[in-house]
Amino acid sequence: MAIGVWISLFIYFALMIAIGVYAMRKSTSSSEDYVLGGRGLSPKVAALSAGASDMSGWLLLGLPGALFVSGLASAWIGIGLFVGAFVNWILVAPRLREQTVHYGNALTIPSFLANRFPTRSMSLRTVSAIVIVVFFAVYTASGLVAGGKLFESAFGGIISIGGMSDYAVGIIITLGVVLVYTVVGGFLAVSMTDFVQGCIMVVALVIMPLVVLFGEGGGGFAQATQTLGEVDPTLLSWTEGLTFIGWLSAVTWGLGYFGQPHIIVRFMAIRSLKEVPIARNIGMTWMGVALIGAISLGIFGRAYAVRNGLNVEDPETIFIILSELLFNPFITGFLYAALLAAIMSTISSQLLVSSSSLTEDFYRLFLRKEASERESVTVGRVCVVLVGLVAAIIASDPESNVLALVSNAWAGFGAAFGPLIILSLMWSRTNGAGAIAGMVVGAATVIVWISLGWNSEFMGGPGVYEIIPGFIASLIAILVVSSATADAGEYQHIDR
Repeated sequence: MAIGVWISLFIYFALMIAIGVYAMRKSTSSSEDYVLGGRGLSPKVAALSAGASDMSGWLLLGLPGALFVSGLASAWIGIGLFVGAFVNWILVAPRLREQTVHYGNALTIPSFLANRFPTRSMSLRTVSAIVIVVFFAVYTASGLVAGGKLFESAFGGIISIGGMSDYAVGIIITLGVVLVYTVVGGFLAVSMTDFVQGCIMVVALVIMPLVVLFGEGGGGFAQATQTLGEVDPTLLSWTEGLTFIGWLSAVTWGLGYFGQPHIIVRFMAIRSLKEVPIARNIGMTWMGVALIGAISLGIFGRAYAVRNGLNVEDPETIFIILSELLFNPFITGFLYAALLAAIMSTISSQLLVSSSSLTEDFYRLFLRKEASERESVTVGRVCVVLVGLVAAIIASDPESNVLALVSNAWAGFGAAFGPLIILSLMWSRTNGAGAIAGMVVGAATVIVWISLGWNSEFMGGPGVYEIIPGFIASLIAILVVSSATADAGEYQHIDR
């Protein structure tokens, strides 16, 4: 491996750690600082932090891999995500920013729900914290799998340490750097590194498809479409071979946005309510460019591979293969950094949210109610490390599929929290009993659906994405239970 790649990666790692040290000096003196950055994020940082923490390694591995195999039919996932993110910014962002302050200056989603529904506060904080930690362990594992795949595919046996595989070394390096800047700098470090990582990601997703199309061996747009048509005409079709259930399962990924704690927590941290629309516009522009780049990379990467006789054993590594093949080593290192940025931005956000829930909704709730701010920050740092280690154990299987792990965790959060967040912000008759019922039913439905394999095959036909039954079941549970157990003392005015 050329020295230029290592230099680029070293610069990237050093920059992330430097940001963590800066953030430690700036904003880790209290729980609000460590967990929420003192609610002082600028619109551009909040927007790119939300985007980068959302678009994990699946943006450069899973989504291009799906396009590489299935063609444009898989692009409906990106379309569904874009629409879901936009609606999330419109409906949830301004209300959550305002109401988390109004209801006891809540620092986490569980504490907001507890303050919003005080008669069931203990149960809500406990159940929601369990859901967050369980599903984030799986979600974080998906990022570590992506990091392992990068090192396994890109470095080909030259970094083995103590007999460990490249995959295992990749997991250790990825997790190690993330832990350093997350443990040291907290939410501000995570958000600032997300901003830098988001910029790196979008540049890479503009450069890569253009070089694949118009660089040496690309042949241009016309030649690429001709090649794809010769290989399999359905690759260029948005609908051919796609059943209604398949289409619905793809576009309903967007439902997950309303319940992703690591994304919506950014709404809570924006500097002021009036800056939410500015952040929305920046964030949606970034997301649109990133998704178009990832979709183009997958579909045109397939054409390039066919035209140039590339053997791509794992479609999810097409970004890595083309990075090494088409670019100067320094640029290759930058592109690897872009992939690591996608991976690490999400991992760090998930670790911090999990840590926040363990600290605020378990440790301070059950073990040390009078814990000082300094003690809480210390416990939060320990919890970041513990969740990271659990995720590393889950990710230890090199056969793990990035997109599959992401889809499971995304559905779990979307079903458990999505309907509840929407109704708690917008429907004043939602109560604590309904909130608990919605979380439990949503999460349980997703777990059962996956366990029965109905996300792969359902009633003799194609599988149904587990977020669909989970979201619907959770919504119905909240509406029915809240209506049947009306507690007038818990109704509070909700701005519509």
